[in-house]
Amino acid sequence: MSWSRSRGGNPLEHPNNTANLVLLPDSEIRALCQSHALIHPFNPDRLNPASYDVALGDNIMIEVAETPELIRHSIKTHTKEDPYWLQPGGFILAETEEIFNLPDSPAIAAQFVLKSSRARSGIQHMLAGFCDPGWHGSRLTLELKNVRQKHRVGIWPGLLIGQMVFMPLSDDPERSYAEVGHYNKHETVMPSWETFNIPVNPSA
Repeated sequence: MSWSRSRGGNPLEHPNNTANLVLLPDSEIRALCQSHALIHPFNPDRLNPASYDVALGDNIMIEVAETPELIRHSIKTHTKEDPYWLQPGGFILAETEEIFNLPDSPAIAAQFVLKSSRARSGIQHMLAGFCDPGWHGSRLTLELKNVRQKHRVGIWPGLLIGQMVFMPLSDDPERSYAEVGHYNKHETVMPSWETFNIPVNPSA
């Protein structure tokens, strides 16, 4: 890999890097998927020059009047033709279809970025999508809101919701997220770790 420290390269000092940031290109994302199961399942058709398209999974968490806690709700049966409708001003937690495994050696961090098509439809992401090296075995939980004031927005499993970009660290961290993180091995959407009380929607 072109950023590999074994070749003496510091990605933060790359001669062509004027923004002090290096993103992994498609070839290196693919190689990490093959060697470290970086993204599972991996679909080469979703690989972009410097990112990977991610899709919505089957589960969300929604607000109901009866409790301040978000409750789990399945959207598995919804489709593009029959979407789940996110109402104006509505807030949900959602999940990616993909499970991620970020290695801590070589150390790779990641950032979720909402697709521009989703933003232009009225969906907003709450910018909480940074992922540390060592985060593994988990779907990414997404904090989404319909910022339109008069119209609802449809979502469904498989909808391409955003992109993950991957960044190499200049050195391995002293402590991995596998040691200090709260959100490892979460295969479905999760609320804040401070409120791991998850009611299930009885109407789902």
